[in-house]
Amino acid sequence: MHVMLVSCCVLVLLMPAPCVTAPTFMPEGESSPSTEPQVDLKLATEYLQQFYNLQEEPMGRMKRSGPSFTSKVKDMQMFFGLNATGALDADTLEVMSSPRCGVPDVEEYSHIQGTRWSKNVITYSIGRYTRDLPRNTVDSLVESAFSVWARASSLTFVRSHTRSADIMVEFVTSEHGDLYPFDGPRGTLAHAFGPGLGIGGDTHFDDDEHWTAGETGFNLLVVAAHEFGHALGLKHSGNPESLMYPNYRSSRPANLLSREDVANINALYSPVRGRPNHFSRHSWNSQYNPWASGPLFPRPMQNKCDPDLTFDAVSTLGDATFFFREQYLWIKHNEQYGIKEGPITNFMPKIETSIDAAFWVPRRSTAYLIHESMFWTMKGSLVKGKPRALSHFGFPAWVQDVDAAVHIVKTGRTLFFMHDIYWSYNENRRVMDFGYPKYISEDFPGVNTTINAAVHKDGFIYFFVGPQVYKYDYTQKHVVGVEKANSWLGC
Repeated sequence: MHVMLVSCCVLVLLMPAPCVTAPTFMPEGESSPSTEPQVDLKLATEYLQQFYNLQEEPMGRMKRSGPSFTSKVKDMQMFFGLNATGALDADTLEVMSSPRCGVPDVEEYSHIQGTRWSKNVITYSIGRYTRDLPRNTVDSLVESAFSVWARASSLTFVRSHTRSADIMVEFVTSEHGDLYPFDGPRGTLAHAFGPGLGIGGDTHFDDDEHWTAGETGFNLLVVAAHEFGHALGLKHSGNPESLMYPNYRSSRPANLLSREDVANINALYSPVRGRPNHFSRHSWNSQYNPWASGPLFPRPMQNKCDPDLTFDAVSTLGDATFFFREQYLWIKHNEQYGIKEGPITNFMPKIETSIDAAFWVPRRSTAYLIHESMFWTMKGSLVKGKPRALSHFGFPAWVQDVDAAVHIVKTGRTLFFMHDIYWSYNENRRVMDFGYPKYISEDFPGVNTTINAAVHKDGFIYFFVGPQVYKYDYTQKHVVGVEKANSWLGC
């Protein structure tokens, strides 16, 4: 929400940004900030990590002193118009405890993908519905939320009944395939991606919340109008009267938009912009230069059914499988129809390179993304801190890259493959196993070539070799099947 949501959101705004599971925020009037120092510190630390890019301390330690923590508290206090002392006073903790949008307030770490849609007629479609309201009520409230912006601007919103609409609206829970998992009742309410191709504009509501059309629970019209502001390209506002203010407020004036909101949407969609007329979710306008940089010139979607398609890295992350190729990413959620795709930076704005190898350690809910001699750590939905050296895993100095990596839950080992050799890393003891590297061909009969990517799924290791995938029985030590790599994307 960059969603100002007036309610709460995760703005995933496509530029995506990101996010850690938000602290458990209680609706107004239901609780007050804890007076227990450690509880306050934990809430503040999680809040600042998610919304103000506070870097996690080594070994997960928390401390309320130090320039980074204090400066981030001041940043938050200034944004909300509080006394910028850098101390966790009662007013600060009250704001941190309020239900809000899950999108960062610091612009450079937000999920905003682009500035605006390059057209004034925007389509939307409603996918999964909430269990709390009749479908026709949801339809009406969503239409009304779009009308809030239509009345104040030159925009027109047209409902579509296909998945190719510019803005996909869905009610989902927990992990739902976009790296920004919801956190259950009374936490992050919703999030939206900024304008753009693929996932751009998509708006998700946490169906673990109690959605209503009135004053109880969370008012869907208010939250949706805030989220759609993000889907149109607007950022959070520090003005409590603005619809794009991050924290949720149940009581709102009949006209949800403030003068600031009206001015901002018209500044964004003024008639004369000197930009191409339009781009749609699945088309490429000839006026776009595919080599131009910047969010207004998103790359065309890649052909996932190319018979020669290969992947640089494949990994499960939570309930989804991620497929990396150069600087592009496909996300296939295990329980959902369809595939999300786009440049990696749409989902992980801190990563502006290709990914050579990736693996997921479920026990720690942590993923590791490797590029040459460095790797990033993803905890939950956020890329944590700066990249670290590959030597962290105990590789000898001459190892400057790996071709593939895969974690085997049953053994607690992560296997790293490079050319014709591989290593075994003990995730419990966090050391390399003795006697490695070993030859791949000796321990994996039938796999006698360089491995591009690997993933462990349903008891088998799948080795991606060029446009093919070898299904490998790790217990019986032999290949039990071969298929095309693009079949994993539904081709």
